[in-house]
Amino acid sequence: MKAKAKKPKKIKMKTKKTFAKRSKISGNGKLIVHHNYVSHFAANKSHKQKMHLAKSTTAHETDMKRDRQLLQG
Repeated sequence: MKAKAKKPKKIKMKTKKTFAKRSKISGNGKLIVHHNYVSHFAANKSHKQKMHLAKSTTAHETDMKRDRQLLQG
């Protein structure tokens, strides 16, 4: 009998903790992230703009593949 050739183990990528702390996966499987451009220069922004930036949003479909790779682990 021939010995079976061993398959190389798939190496899992470590979770990028900085990204994991800033995002989460919703119940539907979408990625929830926070808006950019919130932290400073608030005096230059309108009240409406600051209200909308304060809410979280879902990540764009074009970023989903890369974002899921950052979260795998």
